[in-house]
Amino acid sequence: MGAVGGRSAPERSASERLLAVLDAFDHEHPALSLTDISRRAGLSLTTAHRLAGALTAWGALERDASGVYHVGLRLWEVAALAPRGLALRQPALPYLEDLYEATHENVQLAVRDGTEAVYVEWLQGRSAVGVHIRVGAHWPLHATGVGLALLAHADPAVQEEYCAGPLASFTPYTLTDPPGLRRTLAEVRRSGVAVSERQVTQDALSVAAAVRGPGGEVVAAVSVVVPRDGAQVPVLAPAVRMAGRGISRALGWRPGDAV
Repeated sequence: MGAVGGRSAPERSASERLLAVLDAFDHEHPALSLTDISRRAGLSLTTAHRLAGALTAWGALERDASGVYHVGLRLWEVAALAPRGLALRQPALPYLEDLYEATHENVQLAVRDGTEAVYVEWLQGRSAVGVHIRVGAHWPLHATGVGLALLAHADPAVQEEYCAGPLASFTPYTLTDPPGLRRTLAEVRRSGVAVSERQVTQDALSVAAAVRGPGGEVVAAVSVVVPRDGAQVPVLAPAVRMAGRGISRALGWRPGDAV
């Protein structure tokens, strides 16, 4: 967080300062005092007070009786208009629920944002393996099943740029070898599923499949995350592929439209 683009407050435009106030909030800091906003946004207390007041008046922020600020519902209303948000989650939800009922494990839906997978829906299993995921969370593409499914169907130039960049490691089993990642992506395209085993946590395995839009382009990925011990990929893969195809059809894709 802090100053947008690393510049000090006097060098920033009015819009950058306004965005810095919103950027001060995250999942670890959902409620902030004015002093907290000032510090995390890199703004003077006077400027933070003025901008927080304007955002509160518009509905982007809400201020409780103790003077603490929270993200307001107006932002949720605007975010719901995003075509890769609510517009994607609504048609996908019945198929996510079917996959959950078939497995009773964690079920996820994600989209690609640059070099990261962003989770837009998550159904938590009743006694499923713990995952470091929540709606809105970002993870590097190479480390998760949904990320591998999304990367495998990205433009070849995007894949090459990603493979050439630094590949973060989270466990000893995280895929950080560029040639190995290229082979994995090719296998995802061949088999129609991506398998991520022990890449984020050593007790989990994820099986994912691509979701296509009306023109056949890959717009999202769906996955199920299960305990690694006893995981049966040959059993899970058809169910995940079916969920991916069901969501794709709900979005307007037909089998002959794949690109």
